[in-house]
Amino acid sequence: MIPQKWAPPCNKQCTNKFSALTQIPWRVFCKKACDDDGDTWEECLEQCDEMCYKGPVMKDQQWSACIDRAPGSATHSEDCHRACVAGCGFKFDIPTEEVNKIQSNRSSKTLAEEEPADKNK
Repeated sequence: MIPQKWAPPCNKQCTNKFSALTQIPWRVFCKKACDDDGDTWEECLEQCDEMCYKGPVMKDQQWSACIDRAPGSATHSEDCHRACVAGCGFKFDIPTEEVNKIQSNRSSKTLAEEEPADKNK
């Protein structure tokens, strides 16, 4: 086997981007995007949303979000999503500017969704 083929290019880019020890969990989410079954950029992004942002498992039961598979706190979910979108960008050769737009759009959308929930408490 040729050494260049030991790691797919997308996974290698994830490893390079998230190389610090503190970024290892995010490297995993980046690589999951590389290995995603989706055939398009949009499908890959949908997978990132499903993987990184939790919703209540049971309808109308906010507490049930705690038993979902997302990474936990809101900041962890944002970091997961950022890494996952980076992996999608590597997989589909999307320009960095486009990847950064997706990440910032998701962050502002998340903040807008959380505000009404906080007012109801």
